[in-house]
Amino acid sequence: MKNKFLGTGDAGYHPLRKFRTVLSGLSYAVKYDFSVTYKLVLSVIVLIVAFAFRGWVDFLMVLVATTLVLMAELFNSAIEALCDFVEERHNEKIKVIKDIAAAAVGVSILLWVIVIGMELWSMLTSSPP
Repeated sequence: MKNKFLGTGDAGYHPLRKFRTVLSGLSYAVKYDFSVTYKLVLSVIVLIVAFAFRGWVDFLMVLVATTLVLMAELFNSAIEALCDFVEERHNEKIKVIKDIAAAAVGVSILLWVIVIGMELWSMLTSSPP
Protein backbone atom coordinates (compact mmCIF):
# COMPACT_ATOMS: atom_id res chain seq x y z
CA MET A 1 0.00 0.00 0.00
CA LYS A 2 1.26 3.45 -0.82
CA ASN A 3 2.38 5.53 2.12
CA LYS A 4 1.10 9.06 1.40
CA PHE A 5 3.49 10.69 3.84
CA LEU A 6 6.69 8.92 2.78
CA GLY A 7 5.81 8.48 -0.88
CA THR A 8 6.79 4.81 -0.78
CA GLY A 9 5.05 1.55 -1.59
CA ASP A 10 2.56 0.50 -4.24
CA ALA A 11 -0.49 2.53 -5.12
CA GLY A 12 -3.95 1.21 -4.39
CA TYR A 13 -5.74 -0.32 -1.46
CA HIS A 14 -6.54 -4.01 -1.68
CA PRO A 15 -8.75 -5.27 1.18
CA LEU A 16 -8.23 -8.91 0.21
CA ARG A 17 -4.46 -8.46 0.37
CA LYS A 18 -4.84 -7.00 3.86
CA PHE A 19 -7.03 -9.93 4.91
CA ARG A 20 -4.47 -12.41 3.52
CA THR A 21 -1.73 -10.60 5.45
CA VAL A 22 -3.76 -10.85 8.67
CA LEU A 23 -4.40 -14.57 8.14
CA SER A 24 -0.75 -15.16 7.27
CA GLY A 25 0.45 -13.45 10.45
CA LEU A 26 -2.06 -15.25 12.64
CA SER A 27 -1.23 -18.57 11.00
CA TYR A 28 2.49 -18.02 11.62
CA ALA A 29 1.84 -17.07 15.25
CA VAL A 30 -0.35 -20.14 15.86
CA LYS A 31 2.19 -22.48 14.25
CA TYR A 32 5.33 -21.12 15.93
CA ASP A 33 4.24 -19.44 19.17
CA PHE A 34 2.77 -21.88 21.68
CA SER A 35 1.53 -19.07 23.93
CA VAL A 36 -0.76 -17.89 21.12
CA THR A 37 -1.84 -21.41 20.18
CA TYR A 38 -2.98 -22.65 23.58
CA LYS A 39 -4.86 -19.43 24.37
CA LEU A 40 -6.64 -19.57 21.04
CA VAL A 41 -7.59 -23.25 21.42
CA LEU A 42 -8.79 -22.88 25.02
CA SER A 43 -10.74 -19.75 24.17
CA VAL A 44 -12.44 -21.34 21.17
CA ILE A 45 -13.58 -24.22 23.37
CA VAL A 46 -14.95 -21.86 26.04
CA LEU A 47 -16.54 -19.65 23.35
CA ILE A 48 -18.38 -22.61 21.85
CA VAL A 49 -19.66 -23.73 25.23
CA ALA A 50 -20.60 -20.16 26.24
CA PHE A 51 -22.46 -19.66 22.99
CA ALA A 52 -24.25 -22.98 23.20
CA PHE A 53 -25.33 -22.89 26.85
CA ARG A 54 -25.21 -19.40 28.24
CA GLY A 55 -25.92 -16.35 26.15
CA TRP A 56 -24.57 -13.52 24.09
CA VAL A 57 -23.17 -11.46 26.98
CA ASP A 58 -20.98 -14.31 28.21
CA PHE A 59 -19.91 -15.13 24.66
CA LEU A 60 -18.99 -11.52 23.90
CA MET A 61 -17.12 -11.07 27.19
CA VAL A 62 -14.96 -14.13 26.48
CA LEU A 63 -14.48 -13.02 22.88
CA VAL A 64 -13.30 -9.53 23.88
CA ALA A 65 -10.92 -10.86 26.54
CA THR A 66 -9.52 -13.44 24.12
CA THR A 67 -9.06 -10.87 21.38
CA LEU A 68 -7.25 -8.56 23.80
CA VAL A 69 -4.84 -11.26 24.96
CA LEU A 70 -4.16 -12.45 21.40
CA MET A 71 -3.47 -8.88 20.28
CA ALA A 72 -1.05 -8.40 23.16
CA GLU A 73 0.70 -11.70 22.36
CA LEU A 74 1.01 -10.79 18.68
CA PHE A 75 2.38 -7.32 19.46
CA ASN A 76 4.79 -8.83 21.97
CA SER A 77 6.03 -11.38 19.43
CA ALA A 78 6.49 -8.66 16.82
CA ILE A 79 8.35 -6.39 19.25
CA GLU A 80 10.63 -9.24 20.35
CA ALA A 81 11.37 -10.22 16.75
CA LEU A 82 12.13 -6.62 15.84
CA CYS A 83 14.40 -6.20 18.87
CA ASP A 84 16.25 -9.42 18.03
CA PHE A 85 16.64 -8.26 14.44
CA VAL A 86 18.06 -4.89 15.50
CA GLU A 87 20.37 -6.21 18.23
CA GLU A 88 21.39 -9.87 18.40
CA ARG A 89 23.62 -9.52 21.44
CA HIS A 90 22.45 -8.78 24.98
CA ASN A 91 21.52 -5.13 25.41
CA GLU A 92 19.97 -3.69 28.58
CA LYS A 93 17.82 -1.21 26.63
CA ILE A 94 16.43 -4.01 24.45
CA LYS A 95 15.78 -6.05 27.61
CA VAL A 96 13.71 -3.21 29.08
CA ILE A 97 11.70 -2.91 25.83
CA LYS A 98 11.02 -6.66 25.81
CA ASP A 99 10.10 -6.62 29.51
CA ILE A 100 7.57 -3.82 28.96
CA ALA A 101 6.01 -5.72 26.04
CA ALA A 102 5.86 -8.86 28.20
CA ALA A 103 4.21 -6.85 30.99
CA ALA A 104 1.45 -5.80 28.57
CA VAL A 105 0.87 -9.46 27.81
CA GLY A 106 0.85 -10.27 31.52
CA VAL A 107 -1.83 -7.68 32.24
CA SER A 108 -4.01 -8.92 29.39
CA ILE A 109 -3.52 -12.55 30.49
CA LEU A 110 -4.65 -11.63 34.00
CA LEU A 111 -7.89 -10.23 32.58
CA TRP A 112 -8.29 -13.26 30.30
CA VAL A 113 -7.80 -15.73 33.17
CA ILE A 114 -10.35 -13.87 35.30
CA VAL A 115 -12.95 -13.84 32.50
CA ILE A 116 -12.36 -17.46 31.46
CA GLY A 117 -12.31 -18.59 35.10
CA MET A 118 -15.52 -16.77 35.97
CA GLU A 119 -17.24 -18.13 32.88
CA LEU A 120 -16.13 -21.71 33.61
CA TRP A 121 -17.17 -21.35 37.26
CA SER A 122 -20.54 -20.01 36.21
CA MET A 123 -21.04 -22.91 33.79
CA LEU A 124 -20.04 -25.54 36.33
CA THR A 125 -22.13 -24.20 39.21
CA SER A 126 -25.34 -23.33 37.37
CA SER A 127 -28.00 -25.77 36.35
CA PRO A 128 -28.41 -26.42 32.62
CA PRO A 129 -31.00 -24.23 30.86
